[in-house]
Amino acid sequence: MLPVVPRRQWLTVAGLAFPCALIAPAAHADVDPGGGNEGGPVKQAGSRDGKTLTSRIVYSGSTKGTAAKSSGGFTPVDDWSPPECWYEPKWTPAEFSEEFKKDWDIPNASGVGQAYALAKDYYVNGHPYKDFNKSETSKGIWWDEVRDKARADAGDPAAFACDTATFWVKNGEAPKVKNAVTPEILAELAYNQIRVPDTQVSLAPQNTTKVNLPTWAWLDKAQFKPVSVTASLNAGGVNVQATTTAKPVALKLEPGTEDAETYPASGKCTINNDGSIGEKYTKGMADETPPCGIKYLRSSDGGSFKLKATVTWQISWTGTGGAGGNLPDGTFGTTQDINVQEIQAVNR
Repeated sequence: MLPVVPRRQWLTVAGLAFPCALIAPAAHADVDPGGGNEGGPVKQAGSRDGKTLTSRIVYSGSTKGTAAKSSGGFTPVDDWSPPECWYEPKWTPAEFSEEFKKDWDIPNASGVGQAYALAKDYYVNGHPYKDFNKSETSKGIWWDEVRDKARADAGDPAAFACDTATFWVKNGEAPKVKNAVTPEILAELAYNQIRVPDTQVSLAPQNTTKVNLPTWAWLDKAQFKPVSVTASLNAGGVNVQATTTAKPVALKLEPGTEDAETYPASGKCTINNDGSIGEKYTKGMADETPPCGIKYLRSSDGGSFKLKATVTWQISWTGTGGAGGNLPDGTFGTTQDINVQEIQAVNR
């Protein structure tokens, strides 16, 4: 395969600078990681210049809209993030020819003609490709970049880091560029699609407690279970998939005030052997110390404290060809109101 050409090498022609949108003849799909499937596969789509473009990656599983209490994606630890951009097989030679014409159907702005001549020379005139490689139809496919729409819209420079111009890949060959779709890339993208339920812990007493009275907290194993998302791509001779699974492993309690104690002192409740966290309160346990819980040291003065419960999820993945591994843990937390009252005493 001939070497791919970075877009940035086309940014200046005869001393004139041109916008990337004019220099890169191929259209680019912006992918919204928050799209839902409401129970079925979903193709993530975005738009550019009024045209709707679609990534060919399909997601299924515990994506937004499928959970009984749909919430959102968790936050990766260690400042890790899924790919902001990547490359997919996009067009046959005939399709790329049409896309090329659409992108260059623009007003004849100053300098654009020179940039167009460069692109046409590269893809049409045989330096190195002739007529979009139509003579090689069915022997390969054109690949191009896809961006994470949310990050691109936010102006994140990383979303624009995939700057290699549209490139040709022969059937059976692996692209020699970073972030070309592989099972691992799909696993990382699936990570960004996983949606977990709200962390609504069970409490005793529930929602209203007393000063210096231990409040028991627990999560039942039936509600506290692994979730997964599968990302798959079957296009242009590429057929790969990966399933990313999030397994809950710990719960952290933050009382919402410094005037409180947690059980254990770190506030981190570990998972039990049966998959639950903490211990369900039953009658007769009032004098015991909860394995997971809180004790408030002052009242909430008629208001409430915001108890935050954050679950840590351990992430692993498996993919095509026996590939697999681990990804950074993720955390997701929600809050619930706790009313703390003074214990009333009667003086005789």
